Amino acid sequence: MVAGKSKPKTSSSHELIITRVFNAPRGLLWKAWTDPKQVAIWWGPAGFTNPVCKLDVRTGGAIRIHMRGPDGTVYPMTGVFQEIVAPKRLVFTSGALGKDGKPLFEVLTTVTFAEHGGKTALTVRARVTSATAEAAPHLAGMNEGWSQSLDRLAEHTRKKSQPLVIERILNAPLAAVWKALTNKNDFKHWYFDIKEFKPELGSEFRFSVRHKGTNYRHHCKIMALIPRKKLAYTWRYEGHKGNSLVTFELFPEGNKTKLRLTHEGLETFPKTPAYARTNFIGGWTTLLGTNLKQFVETRSNK
Repeated sequence: MVAGKSKPKTSSSHELIITRVFNAPRGLLWKAWTDPKQVAIWWGPAGFTNPVCKLDVRTGGAIRIHMRGPDGTVYPMTGVFQEIVAPKRLVFTSGALGKDGKPLFEVLTTVTFAEHGGKTALTVRARVTSATAEAAPHLAGMNEGWSQSLDRLAEHTRKKSQPLVIERILNAPLAAVWKALTNKNDFKHWYFDIKEFKPELGSEFRFSVRHKGTNYRHHCKIMALIPRKKLAYTWRYEGHKGNSLVTFELFPEGNKTKLRLTHEGLETFPKTPAYARTNFIGGWTTLLGTNLKQFVETRSNK
């Protein structure tokens, strides 16, 4: 997500490319990337804040952002805008600073904004151009950091009725990911312990989750089942109003798998803190981006 340069000891070819389609006009997305007040809202992984966010949006203009982690640790970064073609393209270098205030590595980031039928196809291409030996832990989290930032950007620009969508690229074959989504013996390793789950259209299952002293009884029914492609089931809470739909979709990416989760109908749940959209974002981010990812990738790489 962030980068820098400090008399690089090594040069890295580490690069990532992420494309997302946002349900928002291009002008709105462009503003979200160039208005420091808005960038401060969505920049960084889930749970991070940005007490300092300064952007001089012009060629040669400076970038300075201080990201604060959930534990209070501050991660300062600096950068420079290299190219600005409104509202189509942003290019900038950025650098994370170490404890001594010196850059750890440098990343050249190109962001393109393409109109897509009233929506916006946004592509982030981040290429590490140089790195010090101390940069490895930061680079290891770059992909997930960008994924979570784009999740937050989608949330920031969404319409109130827009479904929650989370995408992840898993370094595991599609068959392994499908098994993890439909095998109850795999669930307990990354999801929930659902003893009555059956991968059959129309099948119903229940499971309980205890959170902050309250037991939430989930009641679900499988509405769509296309082997190795799509699984969808309703998701409601017994004794409470509201009903929603959770959909998992799988797409082959060579030896990897793209997983797209769509959770629709969150606005039907009670308007209380327990059912806040941010709780669902945090929950699914952990389940998919951490738990499932580790489970399928560990098993596939043995």
